Amino acid sequence: MKNLVKIYTGCALLLVLGSGCKKYLDINQDPATPQNVQSKTLTPPLFAQMERGVQFDSRYLGGIIQYFGGAVNVGEQHGRIAISDAMGEIWRTNYFGLGANLNLIINDSEAKREWNYVGMAQALKAWGWQITTDYHGEIILKQAYDLNRYVYDYDTQPEVYAEVVRLANESIANFTRTDGEGTVVKFGPADLVYAGDNAKWIKFNYGLLARNASNLINKDNYNAQSVIDYVDKALASNADNFIVPNSGTTASNANFFGPLRNNMAAYRQTRMVVALLDGTGFGTTVIDPRRNNMITASEDGVFRGTAPYTGDGGTVAAKNRIPNLWGVFAGANPGPNQGKYLFRDNVGFPIMTYAEMQFLKAEAAFRKGETGIAHTAYLNGIGASIDFVGNFGLPISATDKAAYLASASVKQTPAALTLRDIMLQKYLALYGYGFVETWSDLRKYHYNVGDRYGNNPYTGIFVFPTSFFVDNGGKPAYRYRPRYNSEYLWNIEALKKIGADKNDYHTVEMWFSKQ
Repeated sequence: MKNLVKIYTGCALLLVLGSGCKKYLDINQDPATPQNVQSKTLTPPLFAQMERGVQFDSRYLGGIIQYFGGAVNVGEQHGRIAISDAMGEIWRTNYFGLGANLNLIINDSEAKREWNYVGMAQALKAWGWQITTDYHGEIILKQAYDLNRYVYDYDTQPEVYAEVVRLANESIANFTRTDGEGTVVKFGPADLVYAGDNAKWIKFNYGLLARNASNLINKDNYNAQSVIDYVDKALASNADNFIVPNSGTTASNANFFGPLRNNMAAYRQTRMVVALLDGTGFGTTVIDPRRNNMITASEDGVFRGTAPYTGDGGTVAAKNRIPNLWGVFAGANPGPNQGKYLFRDNVGFPIMTYAEMQFLKAEAAFRKGETGIAHTAYLNGIGASIDFVGNFGLPISATDKAAYLASASVKQTPAALTLRDIMLQKYLALYGYGFVETWSDLRKYHYNVGDRYGNNPYTGIFVFPTSFFVDNGGKPAYRYRPRYNSEYLWNIEALKKIGADKNDYHTVEMWFSKQ
């Protein structure tokens, strides 16, 4: 909140000196440049901010959830980096990258009666609050943009969850309106994801509502039918996927995960991902048709992955036999637009997919005892993921897809289906993009301990590191700390009220996961 405080402080000082803040600021206005930025100008960069927040923080979160490995950083030990903004990019995205820009869009578009722009801003606000609270826990909600404050109090997760529901429903209502001046012609060019298609934005909102409701399995107010109903109104196929595009022609417009940005050379595929793709994670020897597109074999043709923090054989030579996420070895860079799967320069970054929605439905229906509905959604999720992955690299034929769906790695009847089958296939489908959503799943099942009913889908395949970070006290991470520069430097008293000044704060369990 530092920047907001600075602006307010400067204006207050000028008033004390007898000069009005507006008059002083007027000398900085350029008559040739509009001072009131329009919604169509503010909108396109917002999508890049969404991508940036998740991808920057995934460098650490990917180690916790075991999408990435290689002993690259403290993420694999569930640790933190003190006095650093590392792990704080989602915070920055929500409050600074999106934040006031969304408020400006709402104000500008309400005045112009462009309800589609208002709905878009509300949807992105809902997404921002949801992912930020799922990542950090308690966050600043009510006072976030109050310029009359120097310190900002934190709000509870239930309050943030309720705000997500309110915003998503208001967004749906605005996208449903037929009055006003909003048109596809005005909205479409700025909407880099859905090209001004109101129906797809409505589906995205229902997807947010489904995520919100699905995380509550350990709470008394969990409603499986609500999750099912939301999903049925959400993304209906891969054509509805919310994907932020990347041009990939230069480092400035390339995918953060691609070779041009050179951020991921040391990150390697993990044993857990390898096990799910070679069938052993499902107790079979069935090779998943997605495997060659998503990961890479070692030079001897064997698919290997790292264990968290250690477990690469204990030597540099052993680790270097495991390919990185681009499919090359020893930190090599394969060159522009090479790479693998979502780790290419010109590949878009998914924010929400149809496959994820189907697995949300499968989990909810299974919990409700509707195993037939659960099984259908489970098969839909796997099929959608195969189709999605087939767009990156080698095409996956209809024959190979059908063979896998009929294999021993996929449960063939509703009676045979388990929560483990659903959650492990969801884990695999979200590989490379659904970092916070996968972490929410792991935490609501308490990693390899289980939920309030004893369901434990990750037993035997999700393994903790040989040792946790020194500050953890032997406990896994459940949250990341608020961003250092905007909170620990400027808002420490508020942090003390929620215990965020403690060394092990990142191990404090989330409200949504508590039984």
